[in-house]
Amino acid sequence: MDARSRSFRRSLIAVLCLAGFAALGAVAWRANHDTQSAPSPTAGAGTAVSRPAQQVTQVEVAKVTVREIADDVSAVGTLVSNGSVILRPEVAGRIAAIRLQDGVAVRKGDVLVELDAAVQSAEARQAQAELSLAKANADRVEDLFARQFVSGSARDEAVSRLEVARANAALAQARLDRTRIRAPFDGIVGIRKVNVGDYVRDGDALINIEDIAVLKLDFRLPEVYLPRLRSGQELEVTSDVAPNMVFPAEVEAIDPLVDAEGRAVLLRARLANDEGRLRPGVFARVRLIVERRDNVMLIPEAALIPAPGQTQYVFRVDEGIARQVGVKIGMRRAAEIEIVDGLAPGDLVVAAGQFKLRDGAPVAVIGTGIGIAKPEPGALSVVKD
Repeated sequence: MDARSRSFRRSLIAVLCLAGFAALGAVAWRANHDTQSAPSPTAGAGTAVSRPAQQVTQVEVAKVTVREIADDVSAVGTLVSNGSVILRPEVAGRIAAIRLQDGVAVRKGDVLVELDAAVQSAEARQAQAELSLAKANADRVEDLFARQFVSGSARDEAVSRLEVARANAALAQARLDRTRIRAPFDGIVGIRKVNVGDYVRDGDALINIEDIAVLKLDFRLPEVYLPRLRSGQELEVTSDVAPNMVFPAEVEAIDPLVDAEGRAVLLRARLANDEGRLRPGVFARVRLIVERRDNVMLIPEAALIPAPGQTQYVFRVDEGIARQVGVKIGMRRAAEIEIVDGLAPGDLVVAAGQFKLRDGAPVAVIGTGIGIAKPEPGALSVVKD
């Protein structure tokens, strides 16, 4: 093949390749254009293209309930005996007898401890003898004075000696009585710190006695509650030493002095302890009922959406649509919260799943009554809006 034939063949091959590339490009452009301009299979002539349907969120809801509640505040305090004293001798001496058993009940006036009273007893007998002699002399002088055998000064002297003898006898008897230590009131004695034969000085601690039939409870509250406090308010007291038991109590006194450092006011309550389940010094939890209110709207606390500022939000369900509503809140409980404004009794609020919602979103209710719990004593606290 000559050079001219080879050159013609190469030119023909180049032309055919270019024509092939052009045809492939035209086919690709045509396919792409047909895909973009093709109408929806479900749309007829003159109908706009449909958009994807909005997603429905599954939620759990709770109904706004109305009932009576108690405005209360929680605190902690310490139980105190209605009467408490440590018995101490007023005179020094050796213990002659102990007439008690540790931890038993005693009555007012019972002799608990006796000191050796040999000296005091002898002094009392001597004073009584002197009193008898002085009385006899005074009677004799009075008789003689009536018959005018003695002067008035002699009569006065005899009367004076009688009064001195009476005072000496009373003094000796008082010293004797001080050797017998008695119970000052009804109560339970503690554990004695002495034994028979011990020598004690005046003022040494012998034994404590506690009146626990009635207990007092001292506790403190912030000064902000002072205008709402008064004597006679109800309390509920619980303690770990008597689990699952609630003891009713009543405010007995309010200290007029507010603690300047802690800005707290001291209160004292009174509660019956007939069965002796509680003891002085025990730690106690206090629920003070400040006021009882009717027609209070409550929702689960889980339904509340935290937001900056004073306004809080919930999602209210209206015919399958979640509406974001601003609410004003009052008191909080462990599982529920008071609604002051923004909702009506019977409204449904989203209690679970609200963080996936936006205002106006469609919802599907899969549960009701979620989050409502029975209030527990001591679980209530007052919060500001």
